[in-house]
Amino acid sequence: MARKNAFYAQSGGVTAVINASACGVLETARQHPDEIGKVYAGRNGIIGALTEDLIDTSKESEAAIAGLKYTPGAAFGSCRYKLASIDQHRAQYERLIEVFQAHDIGFFFYNGGGDSQDTAHKVSQIGAALSYPIVCVGVPKTVDNDLPITDCSPGFGSVAKYLATCIREAAFDLSSMSRTSTKVFTLEVMGRHAGWMTAACALATERDGDAPHVLLLPELPFHEERFLNKV
Repeated sequence: MARKNAFYAQSGGVTAVINASACGVLETARQHPDEIGKVYAGRNGIIGALTEDLIDTSKESEAAIAGLKYTPGAAFGSCRYKLASIDQHRAQYERLIEVFQAHDIGFFFYNGGGDSQDTAHKVSQIGAALSYPIVCVGVPKTVDNDLPITDCSPGFGSVAKYLATCIREAAFDLSSMSRTSTKVFTLEVMGRHAGWMTAACALATERDGDAPHVLLLPELPFHEERFLNKV
């Protein structure tokens, strides 16, 4: 395959590591100039491709790219936009091909969670359906730790630390006020249908009796009576 440019974009909820993932993609691309030319970053995810709102990252210094590792937020803007199937919305895919051809793009890197990996998969189908060869790679960043195939989602470590800190601080507050005020604190965490984040709250425990006292995992059936007795 002759040297082609690449498209990179960020998608879904922002995590503490999404810009570090961007740094990894951009630095690695620069190490392979014989295969990858410029890397264009789409502003606000896949919407940047559809609207041809692209950022030429080759104009950025190596120091600026390295600085992404320590930059919060989503440097290129994120989105929650799900592509329909090619049969349902062929015009969208034809528009993508139009933009990709205009910028000689042969690589597609999409940085996100489960839905974002689905988008990468759908774009990969362009090659067969519209006769446009493109290499698609899903780059995980999500706090959800249940993505198929991956061993560990990069964003999970940051949310595990955050939740354990929240539980510990809430426990200190309740301990200080519980004689005359609130005695029970409930924290709802994310995690789709998996209890990785709930389980991570246990990291707040240092000694027996420390919070959290009850962890409700979605993988296990909920028994109301047992739960109320425990409370």
